[in-house]
Amino acid sequence: MADCNADTRLTQRDLVHEFEKGCKPESQFTIGAEHEKFAFRRPGLAAIPYDGPDGIEALLGGLTRFGWLPVEEGGKVIALVRDGAAVSLEPAGQFELSGATLPDIHASDAETRRHIDEVKTIGGELGIGFSGLGFTPTWRREDVHVMPKGRYAIMRRYMPLKGKLGLDMMLRTCTIQSNLDFSSEADMVMKFRTSLALQPVATAMMANSPFVEGRPTGLLSSRANVWTDTDPDRTGMLDFVFEDGFGFERYALYALGVPMYFVKRDGQYIDVAGRSFRDFIEGALPELPNDCAGKKDWSDHCTTIFPEVRLKQFLEMRGADSGPVSRISGLQALWAGIFYDQAALAAAWDLCKHWSVEEHNALRGAAARQGLKATVAGRSLQDVAKDMVAIAASGLKTRARLNAAAEDERGYLTELAEIADSGVTPAERLLELYNGPWAGDASQAFEVAAY
Repeated sequence: MADCNADTRLTQRDLVHEFEKGCKPESQFTIGAEHEKFAFRRPGLAAIPYDGPDGIEALLGGLTRFGWLPVEEGGKVIALVRDGAAVSLEPAGQFELSGATLPDIHASDAETRRHIDEVKTIGGELGIGFSGLGFTPTWRREDVHVMPKGRYAIMRRYMPLKGKLGLDMMLRTCTIQSNLDFSSEADMVMKFRTSLALQPVATAMMANSPFVEGRPTGLLSSRANVWTDTDPDRTGMLDFVFEDGFGFERYALYALGVPMYFVKRDGQYIDVAGRSFRDFIEGALPELPNDCAGKKDWSDHCTTIFPEVRLKQFLEMRGADSGPVSRISGLQALWAGIFYDQAALAAAWDLCKHWSVEEHNALRGAAARQGLKATVAGRSLQDVAKDMVAIAASGLKTRARLNAAAEDERGYLTELAEIADSGVTPAERLLELYNGPWAGDASQAFEVAAY
C-alpha cells in the first residue's frame, strides 16, 4: 500500500520513467522467448485439470526434480522459477515457458529444447501430451479446466463485458512471443513501428489454428481472429504509434487510459475491473480507499494490456500462433535479425513505412483469414514475408553470433524461409490432412502437432 499524499503519489514522469529504464547498450541486448502449449490427456485428448495425481499440479511438482522452484498463490503451486526463467499457467492450463533473457538464439533454442524434454519426461509419466497449436482444435469452453489464479477469475468475469471472444483468448489459445531490447527512445520508436506494421506478416507465416470445435473456421489463424473481438480498450494495432511525436510518454498515456483489472495486496487479487488507474493514483478507488498506486501496481497494470506489440522495459512481439520448436526459435531469429542490426531494421521499415493506418488494420484481419495470400499496398504477403526473412538473415549474418560448431543464427530461419518461399502456411498443411487422410477428424491435430 502506497502512502496517499501529494509528495509520494506517482506522477506522469514516474510512469514514463518505468519504460525509459529499459534502455540499454547494444552490447547488452538479449533475447527472451515465451511459448505456450496445450496439455492433453493420453489417451483420449481431454483437457487436464489442475488437481489430481495426474493433473497440472502434479506436472508442476514433477518438474521440481530438474531444479525448478515452486511459486504458490493461495496455497496452490501456480508457477516455477529457475535461472531467470519461469514456467507458468495460462487460464485453462496452457503450459508456458517464459524464457530467461539470453545473449543469442543458440542459447534460447537450447533452453526451449531442454524445457520440452523436461515436460515430456514428466508428462510421459502422468499420461500427458503437449501440442503446439494456436487454438485448440476440438475443445469447447466447457471442456477445459480453469487454473486457481486470482487474476483469471477477475478476467473471466470482465472479459464478456467487452467482447465476444475474450474467454476464447483465455481458455483456448496458445502463442509464441519474442521479447527484445532497445537502446534509446528513438530506437524503441523505430522498432515499435516496424514490428507493429509487420506483425501480421509473422501472424501469416506462423498461422497454425484453422479449426475450432472440430471444424475448419475459414481462418488460418483462429487465434489471431480472437484478438479482434476481445477488448478494444487494450488490444489492436495502436494507430497512435505511427503518429508524429510517439514515444515513451505517449505509450504511458495510452496505458494510463486502459481500464484496470485488479490490484494485488498481501498476495490477494482485488477486483477493480473497469476502474481508472488515474483514480488509483489519487487514492480514489472505492475498493481501496486511501490506497494509492505504487510502481509495482503500474507494472502489474501494464501486463493487462494486449496489443499486437507491447511495450514494457523491452518490446514484446505477440502476433504468432504456437508451433514446434523449429518455429519457436525461428520467430526469435526473425525479429532478432531485424531488430539487432541497424541496416536490417532500416530495410524492414522500408517494406512497410508507406502503409496507411487503414492498411495496418485491414492486414491484421486478412492475415488471419488468408495467410500469405493476403495483400497489402499492391503486394502479396508472401512477397513481403520473403523479403522480411531475407532481411532477418542479413541481420543475423552481420550479428555473427556463433555456436560451438562455428554456425551463426541464420539456420533458425530455415522453416520460416520454406514457408515464405512456398506461400503455404502450417494451417494449410493441417487442412490438407483434414481433407485427406484424417477424413474430417480435426482431433488428429493434437498428435500431429505434439512435441
